[in-house]
Amino acid sequence: MLTVVLVLLLASNARRLENQSTAALYMVLSRQDGENAPRFEFNVPPLEQKDGDDDRNASLIPVFSVTVEGGQATDINDGGQVDVSEETAGQAAQEALATGQDYGVLPSLGLRFLMEHTPEGTTRIAFADQTWERSTMRTLVLSCLLIWLLAMAAFFFVGLFLSSLALRPVEKAWKQQRQFVADASHELKTPLTVILANIGIVLAHPDEPVSTQAKWLDYTQEEARQMKGLVEDLLFLAKSDNARLTAHPTQVDLCQLVQGCLLPFEPVVFEAGVTLESKLEPGLTLTGDELQLRRLVRILLDNAVKYVGPPNPAVTVTLARQQDKLRLTVHNTGDPIPPEHLPHLFERFYRADASRNRSQGGYGLGLAIARSIVETHRGKISVTSTAAVGTTFTVLLPRR
Repeated sequence: MLTVVLVLLLASNARRLENQSTAALYMVLSRQDGENAPRFEFNVPPLEQKDGDDDRNASLIPVFSVTVEGGQATDINDGGQVDVSEETAGQAAQEALATGQDYGVLPSLGLRFLMEHTPEGTTRIAFADQTWERSTMRTLVLSCLLIWLLAMAAFFFVGLFLSSLALRPVEKAWKQQRQFVADASHELKTPLTVILANIGIVLAHPDEPVSTQAKWLDYTQEEARQMKGLVEDLLFLAKSDNARLTAHPTQVDLCQLVQGCLLPFEPVVFEAGVTLESKLEPGLTLTGDELQLRRLVRILLDNAVKYVGPPNPAVTVTLARQQDKLRLTVHNTGDPIPPEHLPHLFERFYRADASRNRSQGGYGLGLAIARSIVETHRGKISVTSTAAVGTTFTVLLPRR
């Protein structure tokens, strides 16, 4: 676009300069032989004259005319503003006549000419010097070239910077995708290895009854159940990524939903010696998918119970209204999560403690699923963790 604009600018100025020269040529032909150029006065004091010349007759474009009769130059009218020899004027007239055109350019002499034929059989040819045109165009071309080079350099560096910014999310997504595939393969490899090992043991004793092989079959069933749960979680996240997550929005009483999720955890926390408290504001409803919201609450509760710690292990669930949104918080005491891990907690297969195995910390998909559910309901989820207060997950959900 810049190149096109500069080319159009150059073409427009070249045309303008040519028109100015042509207008000067027509003005010369409109004067009679021996007549000087018109004088323009703007209420200024008279200028000093030298040898009968008047500097106010000068024109910005050097022009002169030649009268030709019988193929010979008979008169030269310089308008009192240029000095031209008879030899040069004659040569210019002969070259102009040789072109066979009434208007054109003489490159060898650097002149632009315009020819007029009179009824008396004479020919008048006006000439304009092209030096000023070429000088003006040369300066303009150099200026446009400099602007073009500087602009191209600026565009290059700006484009390089913007392209690096544009590629960062793609690069990050590509790394996450590769990490996701590697982690998923690793998590699926473990149960498959156990299943194949158990089946190998059973096949190694084909004559033994099922009752003696029940232990291996139970192990196989348990690993298959865990692998099914992992595949379902991965499918849930894949549908969420493709915006194909099926939702059935209804009017949900979030207070009753949270209470229903707390009941199954009471025996678990009682046996673990954990205090479970709830502060739920009644009558808070929103429009959403009940099954997904129930799964969200269970994931947060399960995560809080798993990682609660001494000296006074406690889990607190709070539900309240915050302007036009509902705020759900799940807080637990214990060791804080290091600050460097907080931005990554909602990533898939991420564990703040890499030493935890599947029996202790799950697959690392729970919080990723929680974030997906919250985003499906156009909400926000965040986490804070300090040694003095503990860890708190906060969910903000719009009522509609």
